[in-house]
Order: sequence, then structure tokens, then C-alpha cells
Amino acid sequence: MAVAVHWLDAYRARRINQMVGMHSPDALIDCTCAASNAIYGQEGLAAYWRHRFIESPLLELVDLQVAGEDVLVTYRTSSGMIVEALLNIAEDGLITYCSCGPD
Repeated sequence: MAVAVHWLDAYRARRINQMVGMHSPDALIDCTCAASNAIYGQEGLAAYWRHRFIESPLLELVDLQVAGEDVLVTYRTSSGMIVEALLNIAEDGLITYCSCGPD
């Protein structure tokens, strides 16, 4: 759960290097917030997060639940959209997969 809390803090503070560094080198983000997008690689992750910081900044945490290696983070963006992000976190503490989309 600590990784998810750091993820939320980095998102809220718009810390691009921290967000990218929290993901494993082969991480995948599957985002359906605006359109279905699969994001891979450090450059892809950086571009994705830059866009999210501008278009959908995190406003507040709604819920946080743990299920094994996964953490489900539900949050509200500044536009009012509620997003659910399922984070798969490896034993080394890096995010290997994130699936997110409107609740």
C-alpha cells in the first residue's frame, strides 16, 4: 500500500521523474480515461504522465483497497471524473502494470 500512497503523492505533486521511476522498465499502462491507450517504455510513461498532470490533475483520494499484489486506487480529478486505477506492484516495489479508467 505504501507504493500506492507514494504514487498518489507524486501524481498530486506532478513529479514526473518520481512517477516514471516508480514503474518497472517493462511496465504497461492500459488507460481508458479518454481513449484506449497502451503505454510502454520510459519515454511513453513520461509523455503519458505529463499529459495527465495537465489534462487530469489529481484532486482527491476517494478509496484505497489492497488485494494481494494489487492495489485499487479510486480518485477524483480536477474535472470531477472519478478514476479507478489498479496497480500491480512487484516484490521489488515497482509498478509492473496499471489499468485505469472512469469508475
